[in-house]
Amino acid sequence: MCGLLGVHNFDSFSKNNLVNALSLLKHRGNDSSKIKYIENINMFLGFQRLAIQDLSENGNQPMSDLDNKVHILFNGEVYNFKDLKFELKNEGQKFFNESDTEVILVGYKHWGIKKLLNKIQGMFSFSILDEKKKKFF
Repeated sequence: MCGLLGVHNFDSFSKNNLVNALSLLKHRGNDSSKIKYIENINMFLGFQRLAIQDLSENGNQPMSDLDNKVHILFNGEVYNFKDLKFELKNEGQKFFNESDTEVILVGYKHWGIKKLLNKIQGMFSFSILDEKKKKFF
């Protein structure tokens, strides 16, 4: 199981405090550790990865779309992600890795949150930050 950390308005924390907090989650996954600061909205996203799907660096998180405006933290497994990926590809969507995380990200952008949630099956938790819509799911 991976470890994820998200903090908004972290003015009262130093970035070192946030990096140290993320390191406390290392036991949740030590295949990679990645942080992302989103300065314009004062958001910190951090992830400790236990690689299960797409063992390459392409599957690391936080993961962002090509515009770097939609970001995801995901833990768990989407059982039907291969079927959803096939459906999304048939609807013209492109993929750059083999992870279920990217399927959620692309599915969110293509279908929206409600339709995505009706389609995905599995055991998971995720957070999506959409800078364009100024929403955090």
